[in-house]
Amino acid sequence: MARIDAFLKLGTDQGCSDIHFAVGIPPMLRMYGDLMPIKFRDLSQSELEGYLYEIVSKAQQDHLKKGLDLDFSYVSASGGRFRVNVFRKDTGIGATFRAIPTEVPTLDRLNLPPIIRKLCDNHQGMILVTGSTGTGKSTTLAAMIDHLNTTRKLNIVSLEDPIEFVHRSKQSQVIQRELNTHLPSFAEGVRAAMREDPDVILVGELRDADTIRWAMTAAETGHLVLGTLHTTGAVKTIDRMIDALPADEREQTKSFLSQSLLAVITQVLIKTPDQRGRKAICEIMVVTRAIAKLMMTDQTHQIPTQLQTGKDLGMQTLDMALLAAVQAKEIDPDDAYGYANDKKVLSRFVTDTEILPKLDLAPSG
Repeated sequence: MARIDAFLKLGTDQGCSDIHFAVGIPPMLRMYGDLMPIKFRDLSQSELEGYLYEIVSKAQQDHLKKGLDLDFSYVSASGGRFRVNVFRKDTGIGATFRAIPTEVPTLDRLNLPPIIRKLCDNHQGMILVTGSTGTGKSTTLAAMIDHLNTTRKLNIVSLEDPIEFVHRSKQSQVIQRELNTHLPSFAEGVRAAMREDPDVILVGELRDADTIRWAMTAAETGHLVLGTLHTTGAVKTIDRMIDALPADEREQTKSFLSQSLLAVITQVLIKTPDQRGRKAICEIMVVTRAIAKLMMTDQTHQIPTQLQTGKDLGMQTLDMALLAAVQAKEIDPDDAYGYANDKKVLSRFVTDTEILPKLDLAPSG
């Protein structure tokens, strides 16, 4: 058994989401959003390298020695699965292990908005799941793939970096391919997938212009494309898609978005009231004729108004979703307050008044 497995087991037994290793400090656990150290000595460069070199190949060691980051998936001796990133920083080597549940999540278990299930029933177009790193995008996408796999007879091609949740084919065939193991790039993966008679293509990240072009082509030619972006809201997502391509492709990109983009789901993870878990809270934009027109006429700044009035279509702003979850006592109001765009809406629910802005009570004049 690799020595690092003991730390990984300790973390997963306690229900943590990530285990961090860095030179000069003890290993640390991410528990319900907070980082806490393990009672252990500070790690030295040689000690941490020794731990990591026990679980990587010779080629991966050579890659690290060149000062390059390394991404891979790892299965520990206890059977735990992890998404791993190894990197170098000013004080030496570091690594983050993201724990991947062995059981594929379902939409019901995640208690996601019902519109997400309905969106999965589309046969073509693009659905984007966005948010900052660590907000559960991969988990939501895995639940969407599981729903498709369970309810429809499809050929699903999933391009990931690295493979996280392992899907067993049910009603559908699920083909999972890993970046740098089975394909050189996401763009090449999408291009190849289109020759594999796919119904659904999942693109782990729309990270460059070539990938975005191929994903748009797939969505336009009769496929359902699911993808992620590291953006925090529908407006920023649309702007990122347009800005990612050269200026001479701007009109073509806006035309694609207005005709083939189905929805943007942006999520954050908010602590539950008992502080022992986190819940995904989603902003949801479903593309309507009105929103399509706003995209074509460069008026994306008006989209939030459409989200506020589109509740009957399953749309909601982040603030609307936060308020509803706080009122239902599903999330911690203090944590929710920090994520709100209009903080006045949630200020009356806050229990820790220290986080509220201080009023200026000084006399005027």
